[in-house]
Amino acid sequence: MRKVLLGVSLLGSSLFTYAQQPAKKPLDHSVYDSWQSIGTKLISNNGQWVVYTVVPQEGDASLVIYDRKTGQSTTIDRGGSPVITEDSRYVICSIKPFFKDTREAKIKKKKASEMPKDSLAIIALGQPGILKFPGVKSFKTPEKGSGLLAYLLEKPAADSAKAKGGKAPKSLDDTDRADDDKMPAAGTESGTLVIRQLQSGTQDTIKNVTEFTFSKPGNQLLIETKADKKDSLSRNGVLLWRAANRKAVALSNGNNDYKQFAFDEKGEQAAYFGTRDSAKALQQFYKLYYFKPGQDSAYEVADKNSSGLPANWSISPNSLIYFSKDGQRLFFGTAPVLPVKDTTIVDFEVAKVDIWNYKDDYLQPMQLKNVDKELKRSYAAVYYPGSKRVIQLSDKDLETVVTAAEGNSANALGYTDKGARIPMQWVGRTLKTAYLVNINDGTRKKIKEKLDGNFFISPKGKYIIWYDLANREWFSYDNATGAAVNISKGIPTKVYDEEDDHPDVPDAYGIAGWMTGDNYVYIYDRYDIWQVDPSGKAAPLNITKGLGRTNKIRFRYLRLDPDKKFFLPGDRLTLSAFQDSTKYNGFYSLELPRKSGKAANLQPVVLGPYSYTDLLKAKDANVFSYTRSRYELSPDVFTGDDIAKATQISHTNPQQQGYNWGTASLYKWTTFSGKPAEGILYKPENFDSTKQYPVIFYFYEKLTDGLYSYQAPAPTPSRLNISFFVSRGYLVVAPDISYENGYPGKSAYDYIVSAAEDLAKKAWVDGKNMGIQGQSWGGYQVAYLVTQTNLFKAAWAGAPVANMTSAYGGIRWESGMNRQFQYEHSQSRIGATLWEKPELYIENSPLFNLPRVNTPVAIMANDADGAVPWYQGIELFTGLRRLGKPVWLLNYNNEAHNLIQRQNRKDGNIQRREQQFFDHFLKGAPAPQWLESGVPATEKGINWGWDLQQ
Repeated sequence: MRKVLLGVSLLGSSLFTYAQQPAKKPLDHSVYDSWQSIGTKLISNNGQWVVYTVVPQEGDASLVIYDRKTGQSTTIDRGGSPVITEDSRYVICSIKPFFKDTREAKIKKKKASEMPKDSLAIIALGQPGILKFPGVKSFKTPEKGSGLLAYLLEKPAADSAKAKGGKAPKSLDDTDRADDDKMPAAGTESGTLVIRQLQSGTQDTIKNVTEFTFSKPGNQLLIETKADKKDSLSRNGVLLWRAANRKAVALSNGNNDYKQFAFDEKGEQAAYFGTRDSAKALQQFYKLYYFKPGQDSAYEVADKNSSGLPANWSISPNSLIYFSKDGQRLFFGTAPVLPVKDTTIVDFEVAKVDIWNYKDDYLQPMQLKNVDKELKRSYAAVYYPGSKRVIQLSDKDLETVVTAAEGNSANALGYTDKGARIPMQWVGRTLKTAYLVNINDGTRKKIKEKLDGNFFISPKGKYIIWYDLANREWFSYDNATGAAVNISKGIPTKVYDEEDDHPDVPDAYGIAGWMTGDNYVYIYDRYDIWQVDPSGKAAPLNITKGLGRTNKIRFRYLRLDPDKKFFLPGDRLTLSAFQDSTKYNGFYSLELPRKSGKAANLQPVVLGPYSYTDLLKAKDANVFSYTRSRYELSPDVFTGDDIAKATQISHTNPQQQGYNWGTASLYKWTTFSGKPAEGILYKPENFDSTKQYPVIFYFYEKLTDGLYSYQAPAPTPSRLNISFFVSRGYLVVAPDISYENGYPGKSAYDYIVSAAEDLAKKAWVDGKNMGIQGQSWGGYQVAYLVTQTNLFKAAWAGAPVANMTSAYGGIRWESGMNRQFQYEHSQSRIGATLWEKPELYIENSPLFNLPRVNTPVAIMANDADGAVPWYQGIELFTGLRRLGKPVWLLNYNNEAHNLIQRQNRKDGNIQRREQQFFDHFLKGAPAPQWLESGVPATEKGINWGWDLQQ
């Protein structure tokens, strides 16, 4: 009882103190730039150090290094791109130029070589001082090794010294902060590579370097050098620098270009591509170079004349190179030799034409969109160093080959959709045929034809599994026996999306991973995880014991160790947890069954009214770090050995306390059709139930899973700036919507209008001043609703589809895909072709009901929109304009579906206009010029039309 009384006493004191405080300010457009977010976040392998960046929307970021032992933090101004070395002894990071200096250089239109350059910082953890080096283009550390750092200067140190008329650049300690942006002028694309021993400070330098790559353990470094134009004897080449003796040996000399450097796991074998052909040559032919210990240089092991390659094929420099885990295989890519362009043809005399053919696999716009990708497409091949054989694995009949992630299996998965691509136009995906590919000899065995789904290969290569969309089941193929079995039929719950409301087959929930030896695969249902025998012999086992479904908690595996390719018996896994009913987020711990037969053990770690993101675990310690937030709490970094009791180590956006913020809660009602519904209700922090508030409804599909998401005041690409409007005295409601196939418009009406009518009954709601805002699919729903009801006093529709009949056959220019699939199977949810059910296309199209509109409508439709055709916004605008309805259209020139350029997002454009629009119609504020009388084209770029008309 004593504790309860104490709590009441403190609460009363808090309320009394708050009552004495001045009223908090509403957010305004000036707050955006300084508002912070957490950027990169790292944790050292030993768990002692947490590193994170604090990034403003515009301005100078900072890097913070937190010592868990002492609880002390060190801040590096303008620090970014941090790396913690494998031994947890150093942090390496870049230091960006001052934002104001970069901005000024852009204003003055300086050349790239004249722009302010990055510095490099080395911080010895637990020790005072910072070493800084100016003019650093890039840096790297070994992925699995310690003690080494390599960084590339913008230009050779000797040239920089001559430019200054003095000595070579020295390292800078923390007393030299004022000088860390006095960079040497940028030179050519090559520079001086510095290889530094971090503990001793010893440095080796190599001039004229363009690229460099560490081996994973850091025992060797591959370096590409360019010939020095001042030295007639120098040549392009590849060097191998050995950490053991700090010596560099030449592996190749004389090629014009080198690409794609790779080491094996031990850092002993190396490979890369090289060509003697000039970059200006009409054709370039690359060769594959291979090096192993004992050789005096790298050897050419494959080229266009290799016996294992198809005729008229060559090495593709655009493909990756990688070794198998045991180093016995070297994978690379090849491609057909492209025809040479006829240089005798005068370009300006040649017609420019695209030829569309009904037999084409892909529509011409999609082909044109993917031209560069197709020109760089490569096909898998393998080189065997032991036998010096080259084997082609994929080709134009089998484009994709996937090798097993672990082990050295001869099995690989190959699949193709050749011959089944045209239906993508109306289905949105293709049927795939899979093959078992033998890596040792390149032979193929067809295992499944024309699957509507996706294939996967197990880590050890023993099985190929797939999800069959049509049958809604998981299947497994035993690569040794050729037996195919349904492995999910024993799971009593649905392994596919139970809530999918599209006129299409539902997707699977997916898989969590595999047990070592490919003994089990772990399959998700809506809530739980099932241990499934890929051979089909043992019955599936619910390793989360059905607790997910019982408590409506969705469990999903978090891969905290990027090197972990499979599970071991008894492994302790961390699961993310999301509870449907409360929208709580958190984590659970799951101990997998052991070989002894001990059952799996599921334990709660934390579950609560927060958003948890970016969970990290130290590699060698039981220490965690994550970011936590909710609507009223800015995202901050927490760390500790107990997730539930972790310590907060960052404090972003303290200025938020000075502003009227808000709250977020679940709002529930019943739709007109009698369905239970829910949404998020955002209220101002100073909410007073004795007052009435205008309301803006913002919607898309389902948004309540983000109940505890932080909504930073930011110039958004298109969506409603929720925190901004809430702070300024609006209620904002984000209702969830479920759809009936064929009737997306009516479905939106059922949920949104019923929510509005229900909310309007509240004494604290101004039911006569309600507005709606949506973008893209939300924009369509806005356009539809204003043809069906006069309930809303103002409507803002971003990138809306007004006419489904004209949009149906259009192109999504960002991908080149036709839009038919979207209406028949995807988001638009008509579920039939235009000629099968034209009445549904007309019924769901706002355009055909525009005479019924009485709501003022603002439209954003941009001329470079690659998702919704610009002309859809024009159809809506011109129709309403002809009918004399109040309507405005904003076209941000050369902008995309969602605004990309910050100046278009910011207060000077869409944010300010949206505020002025709703303030005028929902609060009675004076109209700005752009609403009242418009802005003539003759004043474009001079007069923005913001001035209020009294």
